[in-house]
Formats: sequence, C-alpha cells, structure tokens
Amino acid sequence: MFSLKSLKFLSGILAMVILVSVFAVAQDGPPPGGKKRGGPGRKSAPDEKGLIKPAMSDTIKVNVYADNWFVLYINGRLTAVDSIPFTPHNVISVDILPEYPMTIAVMAKDNADPKTGLEYGDHIGDGGFIIKFGDGTVSNATWKAKNFFKGPLKADINNPQVEHTPIPDNWWAVDFDDHTWPQATEFSESRVNPKESFYASDFKGAAFIWSADLDLDNTVIFRTRVEKPGWKPRWNTKPDLDVSTAPWR
Repeated sequence: MFSLKSLKFLSGILAMVILVSVFAVAQDGPPPGGKKRGGPGRKSAPDEKGLIKPAMSDTIKVNVYADNWFVLYINGRLTAVDSIPFTPHNVISVDILPEYPMTIAVMAKDNADPKTGLEYGDHIGDGGFIIKFGDGTVSNATWKAKNFFKGPLKADINNPQVEHTPIPDNWWAVDFDDHTWPQATEFSESRVNPKESFYASDFKGAAFIWSADLDLDNTVIFRTRVEKPGWKPRWNTKPDLDVSTAPWR
C-alpha cells in the first residue's frame, strides 16, 4: 500500500510529465498527422496540391554602401533606395529572393551640385560604391560602369563647368544593351575612405568601384549579370499580388 505522502509525490511527478508534453507540442507542433507550425530556417513543404511557397530561408542578404547615394534594381525591379541622401555614409541591408540569371543595375551619385559639380560649395568630392550579396556576388572590375555627370571639368573650381549626358530611360532593364560600356575601375579602401558604418557590415571579398575618375565623375550607373547554369527555384508558386501600378521608377 502506498502512503498518502507517496501518492502526493507520484501525483506531482505525473503533473510535471503532462506539462512537459504539452509544452513540447506547443513548440514543435502536434504529433504526425497534424499540421506542424513552421519556424526560422524551415523551408515550405508541398501542400496537398503540390504547391511550394518560398520561405525566408530561400532569401539572401545584400549589403550596400555608397558615397554618397544609390538606387538598386534587380531583374528590372526596384529593390533598394539609400534612405539618407548624402550623410552619414550609411549601409543599407535588404533580404532578396534571388532568381537567376540575375541582372543587377545600380545608379550611384556623389554629393555634387548639378550646376558646378562641387561639393559643399567650394571643393571637389569623390565617390565610391561597394556591394555584397549573400550568394557570393560582389562588386569588382568585371561590372560595367558609365558616367553621366562630370564636373567641375578640368578640376577648375574657380570657373566650374559641368557635362551632363542624358540617362537612358531603361538603364535598369534586364534587356538593356550595355555591351559598349567600359568596365568599372576598382579603388582601394583607403582611397574611398569609408566611414564607420562600413566596418560594421560584411563586405569581405568585394571591391570599391566607380568609373575611371573617382573625383570628377558624379553620377555613375553600374550593371552586371549573374549566371547560375542549371539553377531552378525550389518554389513553384508566383505572387498573386498586383504591383503593376506601383511607382517602381
């Protein structure tokens, strides 16, 4: 025979077992046969119709730093805009769902007066752009780079003049023809002189790029195409969301 004290002890243990079991189900979902809740790092499984939706684990991180401002398009879609026009030199980080081949197009602008090309009224500034994708894609001299705003011409700060080249309407498009554009020029980190926020983010393996003249070229468009032969998306669904009227440009 169990004493009353023993029965109370066993009852306490049984209650603890029940509580632990309930907590485990709440965390990991019900037993097989029920609908299990998703969580970080988990990829969507096919539903009863065989549909697979993309998950956050399918996305990659993109880190961007520009001296002084940029706008980024991927596969013809507006993806990121520098939220601070010129200072401080900030890093923008976004998650993207990559689809290959991936066409990357960036417009970067140095802080320069459009009429004089001068920065803060009386001196010549310099630019600089760097980007790194979570799939290993980085900025380097293989990218195309073309300048569309130069000044002050001949570095003349006493009689500053500028040269503006019309920017093509569809410079961001996948099918835009950039084959005649020159390659980007790489510049050292010390030459660009990035500020504190740059060092807090991952840019390992990426190079600072610009057009050939880091000082006088003020508006530069970069383009590159990332190939991944044989790549197929893990998901088989597309969004039903209509964004055709959104202000992409």
